[in-house]
Amino acid sequence: MSAGSTGDAEEIEVTLAVGQNKELPVTPGATGRPRAREMHAILEIGVGVGGGGSRNATGSARGAGPALAEVLIVDTSRSMLHPAAKLHAAKDATAAALRLLPEGTAFAVLSGRFDASVVHPGPGQEVMAVAGPAERAAAERAVRLLDADGGTAIGHWLDLARRLLSKQAAPVKHVLLLTDGRNEHDHRAGMPLDTALEACDGRFVCDAWGIGDDWDADLLLRITRRLHGRAGAVRRESELTAAYEELTNSLLGTAVPELRIRITPAPGTVIRQVKQVVPSERELHALDAGPGERGAEYVTRAWGEETRHFQVVLTADPTGRDTGEDLQLAAVEAVVPDSGHPVRLPAPRPVLVRWTDNPLDASQPHPGVRRHELYQQTSAAVARAYRAWLRRAEGGAEADRALARALSLAAELDDAQLLAALRRIEAVPGTGRVRDGLKDVDWQHLILSSAMTTPPQPPPAGTPSAGPPSAGAEGPPGPLEPAGSDDLVECPDCAWLGPADSVYCGGECGRLLRGTA
Repeated sequence: MSAGSTGDAEEIEVTLAVGQNKELPVTPGATGRPRAREMHAILEIGVGVGGGGSRNATGSARGAGPALAEVLIVDTSRSMLHPAAKLHAAKDATAAALRLLPEGTAFAVLSGRFDASVVHPGPGQEVMAVAGPAERAAAERAVRLLDADGGTAIGHWLDLARRLLSKQAAPVKHVLLLTDGRNEHDHRAGMPLDTALEACDGRFVCDAWGIGDDWDADLLLRITRRLHGRAGAVRRESELTAAYEELTNSLLGTAVPELRIRITPAPGTVIRQVKQVVPSERELHALDAGPGERGAEYVTRAWGEETRHFQVVLTADPTGRDTGEDLQLAAVEAVVPDSGHPVRLPAPRPVLVRWTDNPLDASQPHPGVRRHELYQQTSAAVARAYRAWLRRAEGGAEADRALARALSLAAELDDAQLLAALRRIEAVPGTGRVRDGLKDVDWQHLILSSAMTTPPQPPPAGTPSAGPPSAGAEGPPGPLEPAGSDDLVECPDCAWLGPADSVYCGGECGRLLRGTA
């Protein structure tokens, strides 16, 4: 199946696997909570380029055509001069990104303060330049002349980028935003951030980057989760140029500008939620379905050669259904709008249910679902630790407990990067205590790290799997399979039912069930 044809262009292949525990209880648990009849399935979607080549969304060799329209936004508020190294680093990094833009790429550079202005191609011109040697050089000269003054109102910056990109036909529209602040003048802005995000959603992808000691991780995540991008930051100003070069090269490797997840529920099935869970959490919202359409489509953007995981939550009524029989709750498809590049799409995959009256059968979530619950609990523990730390001595004990909880969860996840980020906060390895002398920016880096998620690592070659494939999983067995147990434990707080050897509750409260954190 192909989304288009461009002669001898290399073919892009999309893969789709569904992982789930098919069993759901016919009768709700003791608390009667609706969650007991929610089917949680993990979609593993991958994009690859045939032959290992590096091709962009137009089907031409990377860098050979205008597949991209790019807006670079530089924070030029007064705080960028304290220290001035921030503004110098922003200029160097922006110039490096400009030099990487392929010939013919539409681009613009914006300066952001209380409002936004076009640095290149020029003030007062809501048009974009076209990359070539002369235009790139002129843009770099304009960037080198930037000075800093005024405040921060990011809604204005994004809205100007939206207006510029709305006139472009490139399949990939992207904004790279740099800030050192906290959008402190949003209340005075003619375009508040919430309004701008609403207007920009679906119009372009935005990556947001922090520099210095006073940026806000929650702000960067709020922007990038809404605009399908990535949030990041550098610890030292000198690292920004390399980060920008890596981001730009990754962007130029975009294989699929847009991929849609189409879910068609069976009669009686309701779609409750669809969200991305790897490499970061992002809620997805359904496009308006046509009259009489049962299915819904969820848009994801800017795919390189990568794999992402999504969680789908469905509900259905078992009344009148047989137990022990596989029934289809929904069909899932990956759809790629025509971008002029040949795309091989996978066949639709079913999300199944098997109604059971045995609570043990339905007690274990699919390992991918459980893994995401652990990430959510880790992120919540980090947030609790930070809020307690802000209370200084009064919150010290609570901050220690929350950090110990986050460390325990990260160890269970076997996420080396997250553990390393947490240990930057820990006083002495193994103590679970918050170290002295931390700055607020240390916590902001940790909040960003706790928002990143990874899939479980496959076992080394030759290692036997932990058991048979999880029920309904179409991907590889082994590391995702939970350990079995013949006994159950019920959480005293939220009535979650799970294996007797569970250390933590796998339900809504996430409390410690046995042992010490």
